Order: sequence, then C-alpha cells, then structure tokens
Amino acid sequence: MSWELLLWLLALCALVALVVQLLRFLRADGDLTLMWAEWQGRRPENGNLKEKDILILPLDLTDRSSHEAATKVVLQEFGKIDILVNNAGRSQRSLGVDTSLDVFKELIELNYLGTVSLTLCVLPHMIERKQGKIVTVNSLLGIISAPLSTGYCASKHALRGFFNCLRAELATYPGIVVSNICPGPVQSNIVKNSLIGDVQKTVGVDTDQSHKMATSRCVRLMLISMANDLKEVWITDQPFLLITYLWQYMPTWAWWLTNKLGKKRIENFKNGLDADISYFKAWKTKHD
Repeated sequence: MSWELLLWLLALCALVALVVQLLRFLRADGDLTLMWAEWQGRRPENGNLKEKDILILPLDLTDRSSHEAATKVVLQEFGKIDILVNNAGRSQRSLGVDTSLDVFKELIELNYLGTVSLTLCVLPHMIERKQGKIVTVNSLLGIISAPLSTGYCASKHALRGFFNCLRAELATYPGIVVSNICPGPVQSNIVKNSLIGDVQKTVGVDTDQSHKMATSRCVRLMLISMANDLKEVWITDQPFLLITYLWQYMPTWAWWLTNKLGKKRIENFKNGLDADISYFKAWKTKHD
C-alpha cells in the first residue's frame, strides 16, 4: 500500500468519524461528555432502601438559621453525609423593566444564598472525612441568558461561579466531588410557580409541556453524571444544546442568535404560551 493511499484512507476515516459525531450531536439530549458517560461510563447503582434508611426532614432554604440544626439531625441519624443534592429554586417570567426589586431579592435568597448556606453547613463534615459529593441542580440559564429571566439568570450564574470556585478551593481534597448539573426545559411545575413582576404573583396556570424533556429522562442523566463524577453537565434537547455550546465557545454568534430567538420567546409569553414552545417543532427527539 502506497503512502498516498494510506493518507487518503486516514482522511476518509477522519471524515466518517466527523459525520458520525455530528449526527450524534444532532440527536443528543446532553453534552458530549455526558453522552459518552451514558454509553461507556459507570451505571448508577440500584438501591435497596429500607424504612430505617429514610428520614424526611422539612427544610426552608430561605430560613438560613435552621440549616445547621438540620445538618446535625441528619448526622445524628446516619452518622455521615455521603452526598448533598441541592435541588430547590424558583424561576421568573417577566421583563426586567417590569419586575420589582423584591422579586430579584427573593430569587437570590432562595436560589443562591439558601443553596450556599446549606452547602457550607455540610461541607466541614465532608472535609473532615475527606470525601463526599456536592451536586447542584443549576440550569442552562446559569450558562446562557434569555429574556424574561433576568433575576433567575443572575441567581443561577451566581451559583455556577460559587461552585466552580469552591471546586478549585477543594483541589487538595480529591475525594470531594463538586458537580454542576444544568438542565434545559424539563416537564415540571417550575413555570407555573414562576414569579411575574411582583413577589406575590405567579404564572399560576399550566402550559403545554409536551415539547419538553420527560422528567424521568432528566433524572436518568443526572444519575449518570453523579455515578461518573462529572464536574458539569448540560441536559437538554436541541436546539438549546447547540445554543449552549455557542455561548460557551462562540459568544458573539450566541448573542446574535439569542437576540433573534428572544423576540419570539417574549411574544410567546405575552400570548399565554410556554415561552420556549416554538423552538421544538422541528427539533424534538423522543426518548424512553
């Protein structure tokens, strides 16, 4: 075989690999690292919980004075904390100019400060044991930005910054894993409970969610990310996955596209529709 033929074969293989990756990306509902972990990584373990393994403890994230006591109750019950999953928050559906300062305060108090407070209560125990997992359910809006979510985006960007810094500070404790999980639109009540301009007002009505990712699929990908100790994952269908990659690596293009799509998002909201519904007509991928 001549060197020229070998080079042609190598080029062909590279082209085929590129096409395969492109097709995988177009059908993906998570970033490529997460998709690889789902294919080749560790599988989440199936638990066998008994009644003695379960403790239901009511908690108000905005009541930060109660977090230390709640942490002590858990430690007294189980003797250790292996994993903290921060999964609480509230969203927003209003233009910044129409939003009271109380809404921004509420979102920062709950989404950001409440999560940070609980984490700081659990963290000393993990440092003492030199192991543990801190998993924070953030949002794609902690990476990108979108109209109607000024306060929500601010709180989620703050979370991402805090936990990225915390991960660097814990570099001397390799047994402590800090993970940011950033889902896109998922079937839930988050839009229904979103604040709209005033801290006493919410959207209050259900909108069509058939275009959004099934909750079970999102949970499955979250468990895979935890099992494989991924530092940050993006869980979303197209076109939001593409938009997230643009925000991360090509921000100038991302700004242009966001401005275009943002007009439709505002129009959808004003017409009583889910803000993101129009983006999914040609892109929605079904998953079991």
